[in-house]
Amino acid sequence: MASSNGNDWCTIESDPGVFTSLIESFGTRNVEFAELWSLDDDSLSQLVRPMEGVDNAAVHGLIFLFKWQSHGSKEEKDDGGSRGTPLMGDSVPEGLFFAKQVTHNACATQAILSVLFNAPNSIVETEEDQEQDKDVDDNNGRRLILGKTLSNFKSFTSHFPPDLRGEAIGSSDEIRTAHNSFGRAEDAFLSDPTKPKRAATDDDDVFHFIAYVPHEEDGCVYELDGLQPGPIRVGSYKDKSSADNDTTTMDWIGVARNAIQSRLANYSPTEIKFNLMAMVQDRRTYLTERLDALAAIGMEESDPSMLSVRSELHSEEEKRAGWTKENERRRYNYLPFCVELLRCLAGSGEFDGLVEKARVKTGEKRKRAEAWKAQKGAGKN
Repeated sequence: MASSNGNDWCTIESDPGVFTSLIESFGTRNVEFAELWSLDDDSLSQLVRPMEGVDNAAVHGLIFLFKWQSHGSKEEKDDGGSRGTPLMGDSVPEGLFFAKQVTHNACATQAILSVLFNAPNSIVETEEDQEQDKDVDDNNGRRLILGKTLSNFKSFTSHFPPDLRGEAIGSSDEIRTAHNSFGRAEDAFLSDPTKPKRAATDDDDVFHFIAYVPHEEDGCVYELDGLQPGPIRVGSYKDKSSADNDTTTMDWIGVARNAIQSRLANYSPTEIKFNLMAMVQDRRTYLTERLDALAAIGMEESDPSMLSVRSELHSEEEKRAGWTKENERRRYNYLPFCVELLRCLAGSGEFDGLVEKARVKTGEKRKRAEAWKAQKGAGKN
């Protein structure tokens, strides 16, 4: 359990707008997050074919949020052998970045960093580039740029063992400040800084983030879970019997999908508290590139093709404006408003009736939860 001091990390929401804004606060460019609602072929194909003319778009990694199961649970026992053994020491592939999680509540940012630091062909800015403010060649926005903060961090920790990398993440003021800027505002009325935070119990829903990334050097997909002692190899996406050994983005995503589905199979069919996001190339890159190509062949601005692309680009800008507004709302402290609302309800005489309705509804919900637990316990026996 983390102590209550200025070094605490807050929990942040699993949301594409939050994650995209977080990495952009580090100076990372040319990528964004997209939420996946299904693991079917059509949904995955939309990641690699986001628009006409783009057939093999970059997907740098997947981030999976799930309800963490306590040590020794049935789900953990059922899944333990199928996911493979964590790799340690010399068995970890060269160039694969893995960090142990040693900081409470840091798993979201740690999963994001696991994808960023393992992204192939990413641009790590050198000190010379930063000092001379050089423009890096990002292939018209098709290459991920880590930015100054993460470029320095990756270079500094490149030879660290996993536990020290985790310590470095937890000790980084820049990373922690960026992470905590997306937490919900706390109020002095709701928290006592002199008392330790309550530890989670078995009755609490505790969630955890992990990452799935491809590793080009050995053609395998790895599960990067900071609570494990090392990365877990979940499968190969390269056909070693093939002479050319060409692969597509869908090849490694298919391997990651199988690993995620294996995890899902160990939960109750009624469990829906999961979230999956992909780190993909900024869609505005493709749209801007498409506009330039159409203009280069003399296409008029009034042409339907130009108007269609501009409309899509406008939609992307509106999406990001919406993300900015939602992030501002997440940071806002609504407690004074809620207190004033309760005061007004009490003054109008409606407060007691609403409290009684809420009490009845809560009682019914508790009974349903107890019945479900009893039914689940009977099924295990």
